[in-house]
Amino acid sequence: MGLFDFLSNKGEEKPVQPAAKPAAGATDFFGNNNAAAAPAAQPTAAKGDSYTVVSGDSLSKIAKHHYGDASKWHQIYEANKAIIGANPDHIEVGQQLTLPTL
Repeated sequence: MGLFDFLSNKGEEKPVQPAAKPAAGATDFFGNNNAAAAPAAQPTAAKGDSYTVVSGDSLSKIAKHHYGDASKWHQIYEANKAIIGANPDHIEVGQQLTLPTL
């Protein structure tokens, strides 16, 4: 490779423009959320959602997943006492729980 290999006869061309940034909430090639462009995501339960219990669930696991804090299981229990009953450790697969807005 010589000294003149770096010179170009193309004159003053515009440099290649970078690709447009994806929209907020879009995913990249690997399926990752575009966290840099999107504001910090709110926990899933911020709207007062409902949740169907699946095998292996506990109120603390549900609280950790939806609120980011397992200790918030008390709020889920209080909102669903009529469905769950007296024992918060006994939830059944298929139960529809209301996840309160915190």
